[in-house]
Amino acid sequence: MLRKERYEYVINYFLEHAPDAQTELIYDNPYQLLVAVILSAQCTDSRVNLTTPEFFRNYPSFNSLAKADVDDIFRLIKSISYPNNKAKHLLGMAKMIMNDFNGEVPLDVESLIKLPGVGRKTANVITSVIAGMPNMAVDTHVFRVSARIGLTVNAKTPYQAELQLVKFIPKKYVHIAHHWLILHGRYICVARRPKCELCGLTAVCKYFQKNIKVK
Repeated sequence: MLRKERYEYVINYFLEHAPDAQTELIYDNPYQLLVAVILSAQCTDSRVNLTTPEFFRNYPSFNSLAKADVDDIFRLIKSISYPNNKAKHLLGMAKMIMNDFNGEVPLDVESLIKLPGVGRKTANVITSVIAGMPNMAVDTHVFRVSARIGLTVNAKTPYQAELQLVKFIPKKYVHIAHHWLILHGRYICVARRPKCELCGLTAVCKYFQKNIKVK
């Protein structure tokens, strides 16, 4: 099977079965999404969603967060992974947003990655979710799933995987394809023992054909 055909199959499957896939982070505006995505690094979305309501009650805007004390931020996010670093990142991010971006979330990757706590993956999430830009965020789920299925080949880094995915996925689907792959990795194509018996992609999945079907 040609890789183009594999992509077409996968895209058509998700268009039918997950046409409205979206982030599981709960947010009301770009400020809240940016905070939530920073907190979600190496942490589950469910844990973040338990933490952010009180956080946003205390700090409802970039302006209020920029004036916060780092110890108070830490107190509100201490149940999140790496709270010390994230508290510092959130404070520094808010200050930079207020000082350099007039209190608004910049919607280009180059500007976003200048912010403390924001890497390329986070920047791609923000631009794709808020503005529907054709940017592919590659986290551990996306990296694993795309390699297993055969959407990526010999990608050694998330950036290499990103380049392959955006090359083959039509631009109009890139912003939602991240959610397709991350949710598939979170609930079906899990890391230790993928639930191939529940998967609708086995007909084109390299991992299934090599490791499961043969058995």
